[in-house]
Amino acid sequence: MGKYISVEEALSLVKSGDHIVVALGASEPYEFLSNLHTIADGDKITDVTVTSCLSMREYKYNTLPEYRDNFFCESLFYSSPTRQVHNLGRASFIPNHLRLSGVNRQYNRGADIFVGICSPPDKHGFVSISLSDVYERRMMEDADIVILEENPHAPRTFGDVNVPAEWVDYFIKADYPMPEIPNSVLGERDLKIGRQIADIVENGDCIQLGIGSIPNAVAAALMDKKDLGVHTEMFTTGIMDLMKAGVVTGRYKQVHREKAVCSFMVGSREMYDFVDDNPSVLVLDCNYVNDPRIIARNDNQVSINTSLEVDITGQCCSESLGSKQFSGTGGQTDTAVGAQMSKNGKSIIALYSTAMVKNPHTGEREERSKIVARLQEGAAVSLSRNDVNFVVTEYGMVDLKGASIAERAKKLISIAHPAFREQLEREAYECGIVIR
Repeated sequence: MGKYISVEEALSLVKSGDHIVVALGASEPYEFLSNLHTIADGDKITDVTVTSCLSMREYKYNTLPEYRDNFFCESLFYSSPTRQVHNLGRASFIPNHLRLSGVNRQYNRGADIFVGICSPPDKHGFVSISLSDVYERRMMEDADIVILEENPHAPRTFGDVNVPAEWVDYFIKADYPMPEIPNSVLGERDLKIGRQIADIVENGDCIQLGIGSIPNAVAAALMDKKDLGVHTEMFTTGIMDLMKAGVVTGRYKQVHREKAVCSFMVGSREMYDFVDDNPSVLVLDCNYVNDPRIIARNDNQVSINTSLEVDITGQCCSESLGSKQFSGTGGQTDTAVGAQMSKNGKSIIALYSTAMVKNPHTGEREERSKIVARLQEGAAVSLSRNDVNFVVTEYGMVDLKGASIAERAKKLISIAHPAFREQLEREAYECGIVIR
C-alpha cells in the first residue's frame, strides 16, 4: 500500500518537462492542482504539461501570467475553465473519441505522474477511484508515479474503478466536497424537445444521455416509461431520478442486465450519495463502454446527444464555434454509431432551432439559426452526415437515415425556426442543392 504524504511532498516529485495526467471532471485532484503553482517560484520547475478532461475548477497554475513558462494545459474536453485558459494562450485541445482518449494519449505521450482521487481503502485493501474511469485506470497502470487524494466525500463505486491500494505510490489525505453541476431550469424549448424524444423511446429501451438542459428535459419526459436500461458514458442526476422512480430497471438489457453502466459521473450531491456503495451502478473502462460493438449488443439502444450547429446535409458540429474550441467530440460518435448498430436502435441529435449570437461588427446580440446551409468556417464536424439518424428541434423531428442530400435539406429546413426557412431554401440553392 502506498505511503501517505503531504501535498507539498507530492509536489516535490514533479520535475521540469514532466507530463502530468489528472483524473476527469469531478474526480480532478483539487489539493494537488490548487497548489501546483507553488513549485514554480523562482522558475524551479518549467515546461510541465498537464493533461485534463472536463475540468470543473479554476487553478492558479494555468491562469496567472507569471506561470506561463512553467505549465501548459492540454485537454481532452473543454469546459468553461479550460476555455478561459485557452483564451490566455495556455491550453490546447486534444481531438479524440472518448473511448480512445486514454489509449491515444498513451500512444502520443505516456504519463510521468497520474493524480486522481479515491475513496478510503476498504477492508480488503481496495480503493475506488470513484467517479471516472474514462482513462484513469489505464493511466495508473502506465504512469511512473501514481498519486491519489483519499477523500471521504468520494463515493465508493463499483466496476473497473476498484483497484488494489498497492497500485498507488502515494496517498494524500483530503477532505473537500465533490464539485456539483446544479440542476438547470428547463425552458419551454427544452420541454418540447424532451417530449418529442420521449415519444420515440419505448418501454424496455436502453438509453444513453448526455449533459445539459435538453438531456435533463428528456429524463423528465421519460418518467412514465417502464423497464428502461442504461448504457451511457455519463451518469447524471437525471438518470438517478429515473432509477429512484423505478423507471430504470435494466430488466431487458442483453449486456450487464439490471445494472446501469457508465464511465464517469457528474451531478448533484444527492446523486453522489445515491451511487455510493450502490452495486446497481457500474463504472467501467470507457474504451469498453463506448465501443460501438459493445453498445450494439444491447437491443433497442437509444443514443441522445446535443449539437451546436447542424448543416442541411446533416453534418453536426457539436464542439466548436467556428474554429474556436468550445467542448469536445466526447462520446457522440461512439454512441451514435453504436446505437444504430443495435437491433432496433436509434440515434438522436437534439438542438435548439436558434441561438443568440453576438454580431462581431455591431456588438449587438442577434438571433441566428442553428440549422445552417454551411457550417461556420473552421467548424469541427463531430458527427459525420453519414452517421446521423434523427435530428430534433422544438419545431419537430426528422429521420435522415438513408435520405438523399435533397431530402435531408428539405427535412432539416422543416424543423428550422420559421423565420429562417425561406433564407435556408435560397442558400440551399446557392450551395447547389436541389430541393424537390
